[in-house]
Amino acid sequence: MSRTRAVLPQEVAATAIARTTISTEYAALRHPDHCPSGFYVTPSPESLLIWDVVFFVHQGYYSDSILKFRLSFPHNYPERPPTVQFLTDVFHPLISQHDGAFNLAPRFRPWRPKDHHVFDVLHWIKAAFKKQALDDIKEVDCLNKEAFRLYHDTTSSFAALATQSSMLSQSASALFDKDHPSMAGKGSHSIHFRELKPDHLAALRQQLGLKDWNEDTEAA
Repeated sequence: MSRTRAVLPQEVAATAIARTTISTEYAALRHPDHCPSGFYVTPSPESLLIWDVVFFVHQGYYSDSILKFRLSFPHNYPERPPTVQFLTDVFHPLISQHDGAFNLAPRFRPWRPKDHHVFDVLHWIKAAFKKQALDDIKEVDCLNKEAFRLYHDTTSSFAALATQSSMLSQSASALFDKDHPSMAGKGSHSIHFRELKPDHLAALRQQLGLKDWNEDTEAA
């Protein structure tokens, strides 16, 4: 049985071109080269113009971070780029500690609607957490000047704060608490984590054909 989703005012204001482009680009994420590994993306129930994303960082200073962010498309997309807002607190030169805004400018200056797509935005976000991009970021583009200065002046301190961000992003409160302080004023995220009881987790692991943690360790 299908459900009809209510159309919100911001979607009515969006042009037909914007709605069609956003829908097409979301469908294109099934292409293996479009959605970066470690990214899970879904349109928000609130609006097609909002996508919720979870980014699992696999390597680098932010290794093992579990980061939630939101893409918001303008009504005239693709003429103007989407905006990116991290809902998870993260200490990064391009991310504002005030509201989680992420600066796309270093990669898209200027934004070219015929050449740039939302998958380019996703790939840039992933790249921005790697050393090569961090080395090339200019201070003028940084929304967190302290993170920029620490990265270049006291890398060990920067690494410690990046690791702290990673650990906090994995905490039970950050993952499971919908009212976590870091989410204040940023709206809800449509990808939710749910804490499983040991017996339920064991049943799921068995269903997926995964070995017990202890067996994995012994085999290694």
